[in-house]
Amino acid sequence: MTEISYKEIRKSEEINTYIEQGDAVLGELGYTEHSRKHAARTAETAGKILKELGYDKKTVELAKIAGYMHDMGNSINREDHAHTGALMAFRILREMGMDPADTAMVISAIGQHDEKTGAAVNPVSAALILADKTDVRRNRVRNQVKAAFDKHDRVNYAAVSSSLKIDREKQIIRLEIELDESICSIMDYFEIFLQRMLMCRRAAEILGVKFKMSANGSKIC
Repeated sequence: MTEISYKEIRKSEEINTYIEQGDAVLGELGYTEHSRKHAARTAETAGKILKELGYDKKTVELAKIAGYMHDMGNSINREDHAHTGALMAFRILREMGMDPADTAMVISAIGQHDEKTGAAVNPVSAALILADKTDVRRNRVRNQVKAAFDKHDRVNYAAVSSSLKIDREKQIIRLEIELDESICSIMDYFEIFLQRMLMCRRAAEILGVKFKMSANGSKIC
């Protein structure tokens, strides 16, 4: 069996085609950006989380691979995209010759990343969830008409900046967001993303740390 690298995954024309098609589908449906930029950001953040918490190089690499591939299922349908994406990844990784144990870890993470049906079950899935759910930023909003924003557009557009801080010594992962409260209040943010934040808390527990969040300097959780 072959040890597949994150670098190889990023260069795969097939994988990139499915990610781009998924982003196009979501664009037609009015969802925020889920392009290769989101895929790469999720991958790099997932890897950073595990690396800074002291996980081995292989586990970090698997988290990055899962992070990059996690939204391919949107090319089929937004509904149940985590499961269809996991099946797509299974076929691709098997054909690339990835070790079955590594493949299982990646597809499990992809299949568990959606808040409707999933939950963190191991470090790779936990890192993917934290990286994906904390990618909140203004430039993910496609809709240019503020009056037509839905609740998710409003929250993402209100996020002037966001960063994820990992403190291994204090055993805390903290999401820090600066919100434009003329667009979205802190309470609105928490109401809309409550399920995602609870998912992040569970994911942090899997990693042996606590998930914290602050907005405009105020502690939310």
